Amino acid sequence: MKTINKYYKQLDPVIKTLPNKPGIYQYYDKDGKIIYIGKAKSLKKRVSSYFNKDKASSGKLRLLVSKIASITHIVVDTELDALLLENNLVKKYQPRYNVQLKDDKTFPWICVKNEPFSRIFSTRNIIRDGSQYYGPYASVKMMNTLLDLIRQLYPLRTCKHKLTEENIQKKKFKVCLEYHLGNCKGSCEGLQSAEDYNNTINEIKEIIKGNINSVISQLKGLMKQSADELEFEKAQTVKERLELLERYQSKSTVVNPKIENTDVFSIITDEESGYVNFIKVVNGAIVQSHTVELKKKLEETPLELLTIAILDLRERFESNASEVILPFSLDAVLPGVNFTIPKIGDKKHLLELSERNCKYYKLEKEKQLELVDPDRHANRIMAQMKKDLRMSEEPRHIECFDNSNIQGDYPVAAMVCFKNGKPDKKEYRLFNIKTVEGPNDFASMEEVIYRRYKRLLDEKKDLPHLIVVDGGKGQLSSSLKSLEKLDLRGKITIIGIAKKLEEIYYPGDSLPLYIDKKSETLKVIQQLRDEAHRFGITHHRKRREKGTVKSILTEIDGIGYTNAQKLLWKFKSVKKIKKASIEDIQKAVGKVKGKIVFDFFHVDS
Repeated sequence: MKTINKYYKQLDPVIKTLPNKPGIYQYYDKDGKIIYIGKAKSLKKRVSSYFNKDKASSGKLRLLVSKIASITHIVVDTELDALLLENNLVKKYQPRYNVQLKDDKTFPWICVKNEPFSRIFSTRNIIRDGSQYYGPYASVKMMNTLLDLIRQLYPLRTCKHKLTEENIQKKKFKVCLEYHLGNCKGSCEGLQSAEDYNNTINEIKEIIKGNINSVISQLKGLMKQSADELEFEKAQTVKERLELLERYQSKSTVVNPKIENTDVFSIITDEESGYVNFIKVVNGAIVQSHTVELKKKLEETPLELLTIAILDLRERFESNASEVILPFSLDAVLPGVNFTIPKIGDKKHLLELSERNCKYYKLEKEKQLELVDPDRHANRIMAQMKKDLRMSEEPRHIECFDNSNIQGDYPVAAMVCFKNGKPDKKEYRLFNIKTVEGPNDFASMEEVIYRRYKRLLDEKKDLPHLIVVDGGKGQLSSSLKSLEKLDLRGKITIIGIAKKLEEIYYPGDSLPLYIDKKSETLKVIQQLRDEAHRFGITHHRKRREKGTVKSILTEIDGIGYTNAQKLLWKFKSVKKIKKASIEDIQKAVGKVKGKIVFDFFHVDS
C-alpha cells in the first residue's frame, strides 16, 4: 500500500507521531489544497488505517491516498466536538472527496418583522435586524397553507407604514380597504392597541411552532369568558377561529399527539448515493419534511451518511428536538438528545413514512434522469447484474430456458430473450422435444440447449452473454454437457435458478449464491424465469389441446385441426357433436364439411 503514495516517506513521521486523541485530520494535495477532512476517536489509528492494505481496498480510496502530500490535524476534547468541527470545516472548504448534501434550493421562511405592529410574511432572504424567522419550509404549499390559516384567524396589517406611537398620535395615516373588509383592525389610526395586537402575534407564533393545542386551550377559555360576560358576538368570532384551527389540526395530525417535539430520519442507499429524509413532528403534527441526496465519494456506509445528514439538517432547520427517531443507532452522541429506534407503534409508523418519502424521492430522481438519458436505467441494471453475478462483461443479451410437460405428454421447452434488461419478444423460441421419451427434464434441457446454440453457431449469429436455466444443479449439469459438445463451456456465463429459495447455481460450485431479495438483479432473473414459464405453458396447452382434438375428430377424412377445433368450441364435446343435427354442424364448419362430419357419426344409423 505504501508504494501507491510517493510522498509516504515524508508522511510516515507525521503519522507515527499523531496523538491517540479525538480530533479532525486534513489531507492536502501537492498544490496545498485540502482534498479530504475526517473525524476520529483516535487520530493516530484512523489516519494510519488509510495506509493499510486492507483498509484501502476500493479504487476511490486508493486514488485519494495516492494524492495525499501532507497532513494536518486538530485535537479536540470529545468525539462530538470532532464531529461538529468536521461538519463546519467541510462546509467551509468543500473538499473534493468529502460527501456533500446535494441541494441547491433556497427555502422560504415565515418572518415576524421586528417593528411596531409586526407584519407576518414569507421571505427567502434573512435580514439580521431582530426579526424572528420560522422555517425553513421545504414545502411552499405547507407554508402558504399556514399563512392562509393565520390570515383567516387573525386580522393583521399588511401595509408598510411606520406605525410608531408618535406617527399614530399625529394621525399621519388613514385606514385602507383592508380595514373596511375586516382584514385589519385599523392600528394605523389607533383603533387597535399595541397590547391587543401583540397578544395576537404571540398566538400566531405558537401556531407556527406547531403548539396548536395551547392556542386552542386559550381560545376556549376566551370563548367561555365572552359568553359568561354576555359578549355573544365576540364568543362567536372566537368559536369560528377554534373551528378553523381544529380543522387544520385534524388534517395535519398523523400520529399520537403525545409525540411532542421529535425529529425523524431515515436513509436508503444505492451504489452512487444515499437519500436521507427528515421529518419534524410537533404535538403529533408534521410541520417539516425534506429529503436530500448525498453523493458517495469513498464508498461511505449508511451510518456515515446519516450522521452527516443529521448534523446538517438539524442545523439548517434550526431543530432543537429532544428526541430523534432513527432506523439504527449512531456512534455519535448529541447532548440533550435521546435517540430512539422504534420496533412497533406510532413512532415506527413515522419511521416507515419517512422511509417511503426516501423511496419516492429516489424514484422521482431516477425518472427525471431517464427522461434526460433513456439508457441510464438499463446501464445501471446491467452494471449491477455484472457485479452481482460475478461476470466479466455486462449481460446485455440474456436467454432463459424452461421445460413444460404433464406426465411426459407433449413435452415442450421455451426460450425467452431479454436485451438490455427488457423482453425482446421477436427472439422468443419454442421447442418440441424430439429425442426424449417420458418426463425427463434433464435430458430435455440438454437437447434444447444443444439445438439452440448449434443453430446460432451454424447461422453465425450472436451468442448471449448469459444463459439462465430454470432449475437447480441437475438442469444446469445437463445444459453444460451440450455447451461442452459445442465447445462453448466457459465462453458463455450460465446459471441455474432453483424456485424454492431463489438459489443461483454456478457450474462446478456446490454451494448456491443468494442474491438480495430486493435487488434488481434478482428481479430481472425472476422476470426471465416467469416469462419463460408463461411462454412455455401457453405453447404446451395448445399442443395438448391439439393432440386431444387430433386423436378423435381429425381421423375424419377432410377434417383438419382448425375445423375440429371450431366444432369443439361450438359443441364443447364429441358426444354433443354426435347428437347434433346436420344443420347445426354445418353452421359451425360449412355445408360440405358439416355433411362429412354428420355422415361420419351416422354412417351406421
